[in-house]
Amino acid sequence: MIPKDTIDQIFEAADIIDVVGQFVSLKKSGSSYKGLSPFVNEKSPSFMVSPAKGIFKDFSSGKGGNVVSFLMEHEHFSYVEALKWLAAKYNIEIEEKERTPEEIAAQGEKESLFLVNEFAKEFFHDQLLKTQEGKAVGLSYFKERGFSEETIKKFSLGYSPNISSALTKSAQEKGYKLAFLEKTGLSKTNEKGSFDFFRGRVIFPIQNITGRVLGFGGRTLITDKKVAKYFNSPESEIYNKSKILYGLYQSKNEIIKQDECYLVEGYTDVISMHQAGIYNVVSSSGTALTEGQIRLIRRYTNNITILYDGDAAGIKASFRGIDLILEQGMNVKVILFPDGEDPDSYSRKVSITELDDYLKNKRQDFLNFKASILLKDSENDPIQRAQTIKDIVKSISIIPDQIIRSVYIRETSHLFEIGEQALHNEVNKLLKNQHAKTVAAEKGKGPDPGLEEQGLAIQRKQDDKGKHLLDLQEKDLIRLMVQYGSQEIPVMVANEKNEEEEAGYFLSQYIIEELLSDELQVQNPAYQRIFEEFLDGLKQGLVVSDKHFIQHQDSDLSRIVIDISTPKDMVSENWEKKHHILPAVESLRVKEAAVQSVAIYKLRVLENMIIDKQEALKQSLTETKLDEMLLKIKDLTETRNVFADKLGIVITR
Repeated sequence: MIPKDTIDQIFEAADIIDVVGQFVSLKKSGSSYKGLSPFVNEKSPSFMVSPAKGIFKDFSSGKGGNVVSFLMEHEHFSYVEALKWLAAKYNIEIEEKERTPEEIAAQGEKESLFLVNEFAKEFFHDQLLKTQEGKAVGLSYFKERGFSEETIKKFSLGYSPNISSALTKSAQEKGYKLAFLEKTGLSKTNEKGSFDFFRGRVIFPIQNITGRVLGFGGRTLITDKKVAKYFNSPESEIYNKSKILYGLYQSKNEIIKQDECYLVEGYTDVISMHQAGIYNVVSSSGTALTEGQIRLIRRYTNNITILYDGDAAGIKASFRGIDLILEQGMNVKVILFPDGEDPDSYSRKVSITELDDYLKNKRQDFLNFKASILLKDSENDPIQRAQTIKDIVKSISIIPDQIIRSVYIRETSHLFEIGEQALHNEVNKLLKNQHAKTVAAEKGKGPDPGLEEQGLAIQRKQDDKGKHLLDLQEKDLIRLMVQYGSQEIPVMVANEKNEEEEAGYFLSQYIIEELLSDELQVQNPAYQRIFEEFLDGLKQGLVVSDKHFIQHQDSDLSRIVIDISTPKDMVSENWEKKHHILPAVESLRVKEAAVQSVAIYKLRVLENMIIDKQEALKQSLTETKLDEMLLKIKDLTETRNVFADKLGIVITR
């Protein structure tokens, strides 16, 4: 258990903008910050972070919470793991006993895979730097490539000894189970026993954006063509190569700073570029570029520059990757290295100034790059030339932004000396076909099951008997208590002489007393819990703040509070300046909002009571009972009408 005062210290130190900013590119928007959702694919930012409240809210996925719950959602940490991550980031010491092998084995499977990989990373790194074989084979290879000790440590490079089961035995001795070593791909087992998968190879740990090890790449130093040059960890619960970019952990801050990401092919390309002083670079690790990888980059920048080998045979095949980038609404440039060179070799051959100049001066937009490659095969063939134009137009048609599409159509018109209108017609035809496919695919689909969870589904307001479902009214009362509960409002109360005078009441106290005085109880279980925590606080002479719930250990309760207190249609702070309209800002009229919310709630309760009495009236068997029931309905109706008149609501039944 982490002590309560330590948890408070962690929350106090944690800057939610600083933390979330490591995973999402945020831009200031009024008093908040906005960015693209890190949980779903979207083109318009709906992810909001409020530094004042210390919360985030993602309107696309419906997720929301504090700095700890963000890490839990994004990195799949447990509550304790998220606290430890923050403690390490902000140099806060947590007193905790060392875990025994039995405790390690008792961890959940996912965490066990991370722990096994972390152990392996340290094992390989130590073997590289501290053993005779590691220094002679692995370290000498890295130094031949020009990697400094600082770079080797930065990327946690390692070496797996050329011994059958050095890692496997060492891990088992430390209490790690063979099952988890096998699931991460570190160990293999056959009829002869268990052995190390990466033995005799230099090791490249593959990390996620927080630095946790997901898997490994291993390069053989043997020149035997029958031996695969690179081995990668197999897919596992924590390692999905289509959603991972090598070097992103080391590069993300510079990508945000430069607002550009260089995309290369291999591990050594990334490391050599870092060694040369170019830090905003990641690798797809030899796999074809995927949508998941593109979306990962898009969290940090909208600009990708792909660096191709000068003699790369698969350049044409890479066109699909360029189209995927364009489809995400991103800007893509291409740099082609001289024949026989790649980012690794070229960055080691030239000075940092020459490399920087080359990267700045040799970049092409996708249009010129694609045209130059395709036209080599179609210079004297009109049919091939027409097909080249169609290929380029197809790429233009998937660009979401209409203005950018128009600019590229004009460029294509000049480049190929073809009329703009013909190109526009072709683009429109492709867009129409794509729209028809989308509509056809959507036909027959039911309502999105995620809408209800996101609070976007149409909410029923009445049950089958016409009684009001009070969730909406209760939600509004609890929202006001959370947002303005500690704010004082003037309330008329009776003094000792039974004369009315004005007194300052906390808004939460006013709502609580209004409900309790009429013996009303919140029905929604979650809202009732929040109501009771406010009530318990008042009994102790305390006013519960929104921070109490935002930092609540119960993540479900915290999420509910954040959901109800973060409306999607937030009024812009520049509204008045932009539109010369003064909005009715609720924070300036909290008393009116509270009085109105309480009145509407009581009105709906009264209407429900009337319906109950009308139902009971049907069951009345005696004349006396009938008269009593009619009298109660009359009294309730008169009271209801008073509330309705005050609220300006017309009763239609």
